[in-house]
Amino acid sequence: MRTLYRLARHEMRLFASLPLWLARRTQGTAGGRAFGYVRGQGAMMLGLAFVCVVETVGMAVLLRGVPVAHEVMLVLDVYTVLFLTGLHAACAVRPHVLTPDALRVRYGAHVDLRIPLASIGAVRRETRTTHEPAEGTLDLAVGSRTTVTLELTEPLVHTSVLGRRKRVSVVRLYADDAGTLVRALTPE
Repeated sequence: MRTLYRLARHEMRLFASLPLWLARRTQGTAGGRAFGYVRGQGAMMLGLAFVCVVETVGMAVLLRGVPVAHEVMLVLDVYTVLFLTGLHAACAVRPHVLTPDALRVRYGAHVDLRIPLASIGAVRRETRTTHEPAEGTLDLAVGSRTTVTLELTEPLVHTSVLGRRKRVSVVRLYADDAGTLVRALTPE
């Protein structure tokens, strides 16, 4: 039951992101500097939404003689398009945020990890396209890429959408302007 609650809460966050996205507002960025990460996924999300719309039209033609099945598929297809749009909107309205004392690493409504700046041992700009699952590593790839690697001085606990806890000491993330983020995190 707890899993269903977590999934429903996550879905509501996605749908709550839609009006913020349409209003071009961000969430949780007050008092900090925002670093977006949606440029790397925009084309892919648009492509997926286009395929869903084509599938909706195709199913409407195929099921025109079965009204009940047609209506069920139409509802499911509209929901799918809204869900995909919500995924993209959640990423747009919840960027990474750098404050004077911490970096909030986020990925849509899925991940929101607060990393104290004092816990960051090393930061580097590093483009990676392969991400083998590794113990103690959190990979937040966008378009199968990460552009920034953070090595932590002490492990932090990341809690997944479903409530699973994982200790992480390396965080890899994607940022649209990775160079600026790395410079902002590097002490002079």
